[in-house]
Amino acid sequence: MNSLFQSSGLRQLVSQTLRRSINLSAAVGNSFKIQDEKDFSDKIENSKEAIIVDFHATWCGPCRQLEPRLNNVIAKKAGKISLAKVDIDEMAEVAAKYDVGSIPALYVFKNGKVESRLVGLQDEDKLEMWVDKVLAGK
Repeated sequence: MNSLFQSSGLRQLVSQTLRRSINLSAAVGNSFKIQDEKDFSDKIENSKEAIIVDFHATWCGPCRQLEPRLNNVIAKKAGKISLAKVDIDEMAEVAAKYDVGSIPALYVFKNGKVESRLVGLQDEDKLEMWVDKVLAGK
């Protein structure tokens, strides 16, 4: 087994893979998946804190592209805001209730009300500016 890791190329690949895993776990620390309508009501609609809700689907390419960008922005905010993930295929009623017409769709909820929306694939800079505005209450 040790001879397997003696190859510098393989050692480097293993090291890069471990670094990616560590970065990914840190980035998703303030995000959680909404399980059902009661969970949505408890964690989003009844929350006094601002929470970003990411309405997405597993088959949506732009949603998959947005996810790491959004996770990076949330991680940079060091616990100041949380991210809730809602799969529209699993929670179609909630998506319909809030008129989610296209995805990815990011909604900010505060005190049970939608405060802000951002729809479509965004670059990380625009996401960060949007989250900063949300945190500033604008």
